Amino acid sequence: MTAPQRDVPAPGLAGDKGFAAEPDGSSRPMRLLLYGGTFDPPHLGHLNNLRAAMAAVHPDRVVVMPAGTPPHKAASATPARHRLAMCRCFAALGPGVTVSRWEIDQGGRSYTVRTLEMLRAAWPGAQLYLAVGSDMLLSFRQWRDWRRILQLAALVVESRQSGDEPALQAMARSLAADGGQVLFAQAPAFVCASSELRARLAAGDAAALALLPASVADYISKYGLYCSEK
Repeated sequence: MTAPQRDVPAPGLAGDKGFAAEPDGSSRPMRLLLYGGTFDPPHLGHLNNLRAAMAAVHPDRVVVMPAGTPPHKAASATPARHRLAMCRCFAALGPGVTVSRWEIDQGGRSYTVRTLEMLRAAWPGAQLYLAVGSDMLLSFRQWRDWRRILQLAALVVESRQSGDEPALQAMARSLAADGGQVLFAQAPAFVCASSELRARLAAGDAAALALLPASVADYISKYGLYCSEK
């Protein structure tokens, strides 16, 4: 399966350098939203979260970044080419959504700070935003170079469970004291985990397919993914 054709450019090769044109002919910093994850598989919760982040930021460009090996999870057993191909489902959210294989091509563990540094080099004038789930916000200080991440990008948080708002607001205030900016995306929590979906698919639970975009469900069926997972 060939990879999606759209991709982020190599650093320094972006034509717009991170500025967007206004109707009056003036320019402003381009808003670029990064949404990363293992996406094993991408499900309706992922689309729900990205849609909410886009509504909060109104980005000019969105980069969906499947990870190589995320530092907080075991290596995915699903080949990267399959995860990358399934991420084409995100294109349904708008023409400005791009799927990138950059982290996959780097090899080894994927660290968000490196990806943001690459995007800053590619679009030096852009305002960067990083979409994260509520669980990731609460553990944010465990990330590699988290202070540098706060310098590079504003965080856009989507809640993944009801009732977690007080803890999220407290963490947002704490990170603001460290110079960070945290925005909250307004969307109903969508309780859905890729690990649970993989287990249900391996067990032959056809109802799990209803939690996937149609294109992802079709792709999984075509290539027999997750059938033998224990």
